[in-house]
Parts: sequence; C-alpha cells; structure tokens
Amino acid sequence: MKLDVKIQMLNFFFEVFNFIFLVLGFSVCGIGLWIRFDGGSLLNVHAPDELRVVGAGLMLIGLVVLAVSIVGIVGAIKEVRVLLLVYMGLLIALVLGQLFIALLLLINRNTIEQSLDQTVDQIIVSYRGHNRTDTLMDRIQRYGSCCGRNGPSDWRLNSFLQSLNLTNRDLLPCSCFNSSRPTADSPWCSELQNLTRPVYGEGGGSYEQGCRQKLIDWLQENMLTVVAMDTALMLIQVVQFVISVYLYRALGSRTVP
Repeated sequence: MKLDVKIQMLNFFFEVFNFIFLVLGFSVCGIGLWIRFDGGSLLNVHAPDELRVVGAGLMLIGLVVLAVSIVGIVGAIKEVRVLLLVYMGLLIALVLGQLFIALLLLINRNTIEQSLDQTVDQIIVSYRGHNRTDTLMDRIQRYGSCCGRNGPSDWRLNSFLQSLNLTNRDLLPCSCFNSSRPTADSPWCSELQNLTRPVYGEGGGSYEQGCRQKLIDWLQENMLTVVAMDTALMLIQVVQFVISVYLYRALGSRTVP
C-alpha cells in the first residue's frame, strides 16, 4: 500500500473515532452537570463531597475532551507530528483521570447510599408539602407506589405529626395512598373519617412498601450508566491512541528522504 493512501486511511479512521470520542465526551460532561446542578434530584439536596468531586470531574473531563479533540484534528489534518505527540500524551492523562473518577464513584457507593438515606429522613422530618424537596418526595412516593423510606411508620418522625400527638399511622402524605382526594390547604390524607375533610384529605389504600429499595435501584442504575459511559470513552481513547501512533509513524516515514 502506498504511503499517501495509508495516511489518508489513517486520517479517515482518526476523524471517525475522534467524532465518537467528542460525542461521548459531551455526554459525560452532561452527566456531570446533572450530578452537580439538577434541582430535581435527591442527590443534590445534601450531596456528599465525594459525589460533588465526581460531578466536577466529569464536567472537567468533558471540557478537556473538547480541547484534546481539537488538538488531534489539527495535528492529523495539518500532519503536524508534534501535535500528535501532545494529543497522545493528553489521551493518557485523560484515561488516568477517568479511572480515578470511576474508582471514586465505585469506592464511595455506600457513602452515597447513606447520604441518600439521610436526605430522605430529613425530608420526612421537615415535610410540610409546600417546598421543592417535599414535592420531590411526593413524586417519588406516587410514582414508586411506596411510602416513607422503610415504610409508612417512618412518617411518625415528622415534626408536624408529632405536634398532633398521633401514635398510629392516622395521617400520611396524600402521595402515600393509592387513591386520594387532598384538600387545597393540606398535603395530608387519612383513611379515618374523623380526621378528613375539611382539614385533611381522604386517602384509600396506603402503600406498605418503603421507597428505599427503589431509590437504591435508581442510584445503582445511574452509577452503572456513568461507569459504562466512562469505560466506553476510555476504550475509544485507546483506539484513538493506537491510530495516532500509526499515523505518527507514517508521517515520520514520509519525511525520511
């Protein structure tokens, strides 16, 4: 195969994989933004430091991928061997950074789960049904068909219910019921007729299962997604590194008289 044809083919594959590399990099950056700034996620209510580091790290990786891709494209199109060397060095640094982020996420999985438990407990204690975190808890219970973290009895810890001196599960958030007719002024419902309208809403068929397992499943699915995308990005980088080495050598052969 002629050297010029070989270089053209290497450039073609380089650009194809570089495009995939860029798309995955932006996806990883998007996940980092979600981890850090999504107001509709329980993870951001009281996020542990480890999770904040993971989110910031993924955002940084996405931005670095953009810069590295530009260096690689310029080096390949202009056939500048020095830029290809810089590109390969940056790829190695990126892989090491991604390994650190993935390991940090996996090693601190239990810490993140404990933080999620604590967040749910704090929401239950202070729940009034009117702020953002209360609405988020209602949505989890309603769509997850669950109640409380471990079960409906968790709601006995709620400060408002404790002020009423209720010893049983007489009142629960309306989102804890399979069917409910809440009032305009209260997020609480009951199956007991003497506690319902006009003060509280009517509820029927309270969920007996807690939400913890559903939240843990949701967390693990998202963690696996992050690790899978991180791994895919690293594999693409390995392919890019190999192509870059061959392209670097081919360009060096062209300069030999």
